[in-house]
Amino acid sequence: MNQTPTFLSEERVLRSVTCGELTIKDLDREVVLAGWVSARRDHGGIIFIDMRDRYGITQVVFNPGLISQALFEKAASLHSEDVIQIAGKVSRRPSGTENQKIVTGEIEVCAERCTVLNRCASLPFEVVDDTPVSETVRLSYRYLDLRRPGMQRNIILRHKAAGVVRQFLSERGFVEIETPLLTRSTPEGARDFLVPSRLEPGKFYALPQSPQILKQILMVAGFDRYFQLARCLRDEDLRSDRQPEHTQIDLEASFVEPNDIQALVEGLVGSLFQVILEKPLPERPFPILSYQEAVAGYGSDKPDLRFDLKIQNVSEIFSQSSFEVFRKVLFTGGQIKAMAIPEVDMSNTQLKDYETKAKELGAKGLVWIKSSGEQYLSPVAKFLGEETLRNLARRLSLKKGVVFLVADEPNKASVVLGQIRLQLAEEIHLIPEGKFAFLWVTEFPLFEYSEEEKRLVSVHHPFTAPKPEDTPLLDTEPIKVRSLAYDLVLNGSEIGGGSIRIHQPDLQKKIFNILGIPEPVFQEQFGFLLNALECGAPPHGGLALGFDRLLTAFLSLNSIREVIAFPKTQKGTCLLTGAPAPVSSRQLSELGLKLKG
Repeated sequence: MNQTPTFLSEERVLRSVTCGELTIKDLDREVVLAGWVSARRDHGGIIFIDMRDRYGITQVVFNPGLISQALFEKAASLHSEDVIQIAGKVSRRPSGTENQKIVTGEIEVCAERCTVLNRCASLPFEVVDDTPVSETVRLSYRYLDLRRPGMQRNIILRHKAAGVVRQFLSERGFVEIETPLLTRSTPEGARDFLVPSRLEPGKFYALPQSPQILKQILMVAGFDRYFQLARCLRDEDLRSDRQPEHTQIDLEASFVEPNDIQALVEGLVGSLFQVILEKPLPERPFPILSYQEAVAGYGSDKPDLRFDLKIQNVSEIFSQSSFEVFRKVLFTGGQIKAMAIPEVDMSNTQLKDYETKAKELGAKGLVWIKSSGEQYLSPVAKFLGEETLRNLARRLSLKKGVVFLVADEPNKASVVLGQIRLQLAEEIHLIPEGKFAFLWVTEFPLFEYSEEEKRLVSVHHPFTAPKPEDTPLLDTEPIKVRSLAYDLVLNGSEIGGGSIRIHQPDLQKKIFNILGIPEPVFQEQFGFLLNALECGAPPHGGLALGFDRLLTAFLSLNSIREVIAFPKTQKGTCLLTGAPAPVSSRQLSELGLKLKG
């Protein structure tokens, strides 16, 4: 996995080879190794040291019959994680003691000299992969955690993946361009991290949430194809797949349609998949669902397609039902949504738990029906009737299993069943191990109504272009306008999102007006973008892939912190350095700031 470094000379060097490269071809070679003591074993008066660096492990032998007493005593004094240098000759391991699991498993180095470069103090945990350690301790001693082979593998794979991205996009005419980390604060996004200016007292930079506006300006500048492994910083609540600073594979291109970007990204993801997992992607092209199809069928705009359990509208089956609850919902424009779980037999306690879950999610209730061939069991069976139950089972192609029904406003019914769908998948083990299910979700609404702000807000960002056929609705029913946006979903997690951008200044101003941003405000905050759009802006679009999320998913890890060298906790703190930390009153004074209280 790791490329072996080349050494210029074997004379007067701390090491001439690494601990992961010697094989049977190197017999009788005089070598110098440097690394850490991974383990020490005393066998019948002979001391064996497993010596480790990031390239692998080499066994070193201290035979008292072949070396001085002083050297043997030095070997006996070695402890785990001491840093040492060994000079010696490569020998074949005795027959029957080989280790076929490692590259160096057929050889050992017979020590002729040992230098202790640094002693290691008592450690808070063993530097091995299978030692259970709390995340707090791991992050506090990240330098030890990163020394473990599993973490080194993750970080090295990240490095290789970054190289694949650069090569893939460069070969297709993309130019890597860095954008500033100090920019200006703009609305319509997450909370900014602010940086006070010393030279302009009372003014602030913002750290970039993404290079969105600047990459659009690069298209106006004629660069045609841009990319960057961009650092993005957002002051938002954290979770296992979110950090205050993260890396995204950012790309933008001119004269493109959504399918051009999607095809490009599928090729890029396929190359990353091949390098990281050493096998081809299981499916290409990726399936496509519209936003409405995704929500209606799976109760989510990022559905997990590793398992079935599709949500269906079965309102027509109950259109003549005398069941008052269903009849009232249908009369007020609602729908009855169903999800069939075949070949399961749930206890009444389990079913009651799902009823409670549905109510916690905001549903008025959840109706369940157990089917075993031609017999149906349900608390509302007598209200629905045998014929209706048979029609429902036939409609859902269900012979044996359970049906869940939710009657409510259409999207709400789907979302409730969608959450139950995900819980079911975990509890009854529906998700195949090692499966990867990619999906494009398209045709998102351009706007949504914010109850908190009492106005329309952008579903993605205010620079997303509307579908051309929906543009007339901007003047009449903007809430119905669909966008030229597309999200890439993997295993139920959004790992990337993009869109075709607005390149006409008049349309961009209209979007700002619909969002309730007064002209003086958008001129002040986005005037430089509008000026650029008025100077011959080409049609353009792009996408940003969450680099950390993608690696986490490919490696089947539980948190993006496992692929980031120095991550923050869920409270946004660095346990290694103690950041964020207080600063001196002098520093604050230089910035014209004073802390309240």
